[in-house]
Amino acid sequence: MRFTTPLLLFLQLALVCSASLLSAAPLPTLGGKWSGTLKIPSGKLLQLQIDITDINGKRTASLDIPTQNAHDIAVERVEVRGDSLHLQASAIRASFAGRIAPNGGLITGKWRQNGARLPLLLQRTSTAVVAAAAAAAPTTVSTKSAVGSKNAKRPQEPTAPFPYREEEVRFANKAAGIQFAGTLTVPQGAGPFPAVVLLSGSGAQNRDQAVFGHRPFWVIADYLTRRGIAVLRFDDRGVGQSGGNSATATAADYATDAQAALDFLRTRREINSKSLGLVGHSEGGTAAIAAANKAQTPSFLVLLATPGVLGPEVIVRQTLDISRLKTHDAKILAGVEQRQRALLNIVQQISDNKHARARLIPAMIPPIPLPPEQAAQMQKLAEDKAAMMTTPAYRFMLEDNPPKNLRTIKCPVLALNGSKDLLVAAELNLKSIEKALKTGGNRDVTVRELSGLNHLFQTASTGAVTEYEGIAETFSPTALQAMGDWIVQRAK
Repeated sequence: MRFTTPLLLFLQLALVCSASLLSAAPLPTLGGKWSGTLKIPSGKLLQLQIDITDINGKRTASLDIPTQNAHDIAVERVEVRGDSLHLQASAIRASFAGRIAPNGGLITGKWRQNGARLPLLLQRTSTAVVAAAAAAAPTTVSTKSAVGSKNAKRPQEPTAPFPYREEEVRFANKAAGIQFAGTLTVPQGAGPFPAVVLLSGSGAQNRDQAVFGHRPFWVIADYLTRRGIAVLRFDDRGVGQSGGNSATATAADYATDAQAALDFLRTRREINSKSLGLVGHSEGGTAAIAAANKAQTPSFLVLLATPGVLGPEVIVRQTLDISRLKTHDAKILAGVEQRQRALLNIVQQISDNKHARARLIPAMIPPIPLPPEQAAQMQKLAEDKAAMMTTPAYRFMLEDNPPKNLRTIKCPVLALNGSKDLLVAAELNLKSIEKALKTGGNRDVTVRELSGLNHLFQTASTGAVTEYEGIAETFSPTALQAMGDWIVQRAK
């Protein structure tokens, strides 16, 4: 899995973490899930997820490395001394030593493995629910806000036997020189069947778009294949069994990967080459739009939570919507917007990444005195965010022009968005998508805002990223049906 935290989710997490640094509190239990990103010497990013159980001072832990499809790695040593945490995972010859922030939300330290000593910032992404007897003052944690463990129930995950064929496949993006690995699910029978290619959102994703313990692309593939539609889902560049490098890739590159996937499907006898669609989520929708503007266009597009306005407007609106979870003060929100626009202007005006980061980092740090430890944590958080904002993918997003790109698309388009999507606001983006398509003369345009759904199309309380993993639902049945009904109609 190519799971760096997706760009849009990273910014939401960064806002939450930076706010928490401004207030000190007694160190809470370490129980729960922690997430961090390693940049290894090759430049590749690896996402680590550490699940710690902490009851009455008895601590155990396990490690997941979704980028490498490695799960439940034993962490046999979990030692806390004062504000220091030490972890040891002998199975992979790795260890971690870090300092716990007073608020308990961050752990800053070094990851050691195979002779490398790499900086790692762990961010709390959940608080474990413990039995009442395990604490003097039991705390009730809402299932809407708590993030479940790796054993959390995912009732929508498909279970065998399946009423369709499943095949591991490989195909090539010849122009880029990259081999991709994926899974093709095909309905029983001779066919030929209509088919779709699933395109993941921003950040490192595997073929299931695994994120926060959910595997939405697996759920979507299972649902659509049961309805007579073949589905190809594949590991992104540099993820799982696919080649290439995700660190330098943009949505334009992923568009060429989408075209390669369509070309592969056209070689399959059981697939109807005249009924091939692209289903893109978030940045995957941006890639789908770009692919639809090139030769051998798809037969139809499904855009899930896809930006329809210019990148800076997506980010500014996102920042404001996240901030509104904490305040509705007009002056504070105006300041938030001004600060965000200033940061974006720096990125857009300074093409040299080193110089841009030198301007971004001090602009992100609040001008208030902080204890040395918290100041160091704020510095690290600002450095990480500045690095993210100067990646090729982020710069591409800021310069992309969805309204212009959409006006030239003539194939049928379905655009879906959740009303509680805090990352790609439904009303703003759906209106722009619909207007651009119809202005360009597209006569088959369907847009729907689905009530109560977040960016991952889960039924949510607020839409905040902190809810994602704690929600048992992986992908709303309402959204699945809306997508399935529309595709089946166009396929006929």
